[in-house]
Amino acid sequence: MSGLSKSGLPPFVDPLNRAARLSVAPMMDWTDRHCRYFHRLISRETLLYTEMVTSPALVQGGALHLLDFNAAEQPVALQLGGSDPTELAKGAKIGADHGYAEINLNCGCPSDRVQSGSFGAVLMEEPEKVAECVASMAEAVDVPVTVKCRIGVDDQNPEEVLPDFLAKVSAAGVTRFTVHARKAWLQGLSPKENRDIPPLDYDLVLRMKADFPQLHLSINGGVTDLKQAQSFLDAGLDGVMIGRAAYHSPWDVLGAADHQIYGASYASSPSQVVQDMLPYIEAHLSAGGRLNQITRHMLGLFHGMPGARGWRRFLSENAHKPGAGPEVVLAALGQREQAA
Repeated sequence: MSGLSKSGLPPFVDPLNRAARLSVAPMMDWTDRHCRYFHRLISRETLLYTEMVTSPALVQGGALHLLDFNAAEQPVALQLGGSDPTELAKGAKIGADHGYAEINLNCGCPSDRVQSGSFGAVLMEEPEKVAECVASMAEAVDVPVTVKCRIGVDDQNPEEVLPDFLAKVSAAGVTRFTVHARKAWLQGLSPKENRDIPPLDYDLVLRMKADFPQLHLSINGGVTDLKQAQSFLDAGLDGVMIGRAAYHSPWDVLGAADHQIYGASYASSPSQVVQDMLPYIEAHLSAGGRLNQITRHMLGLFHGMPGARGWRRFLSENAHKPGAGPEVVLAALGQREQAA
């Protein structure tokens, strides 16, 4: 026997590393707590991430509401942005005390805001500082500290920069990295353009796994479906992170992930997920929330299926109205089922 489980993993693999075989990328304004709860109803296995939360917001601003999450979202990781080791350690401690299973340091976001704060992708230029930051964070918490990075920035040579970055940061104790297989151009490209224009270099990330076999390496960038994700796992990578595709087509990606990626089998359907969301929606409304704060994340649930357009249209036109409640979601579902 090979000693591998049905999922292709050796037995007794760390549960969080197992979950990281497929993860949903941290995406600003998208992967909030409502989105993550919705995604968790579709997949029980995948690793979910928060939007990036800056350590100054937590430590100096006391913005602890940014850490709110439902225990049902687990396993869920908190992504922090920052570059001050002491402040990041405090932020990591706050996150761990709130129950997050992992603390992730953002070394990949190219926005002007993070550049002005000397964190995000600009940290690719300072691996020694990153090593200092993660060492300080790891000392403060008992949960894993991980890093999400790029292959380089601006005129850096990724063939030199990425292995140096991985070597120096892993020497500080980080064993799991997610690598967005594109450079970030901090000068001349917008954050949106940085998601598409710099060319992908998947081969470089694959070579890093060969050069650093002891590290758990996930790949990110341009992955659109589970077939592509599985090809990276088959090629030797430890995990795949999917962003926009998991958001816009959640059932296509997450609905099949538990079976295809983890070897698990749970009986559900998009319509059942809608039904399962209703108690959560009711609780949110009872607490003073608005329906569209949740349903905006659900628009792509029936992507590619009959009735998908009617589902999206009905929610988009009605969920924002005053007093809108679960009956709007059920009406949208009814329209979708009639069309199907």
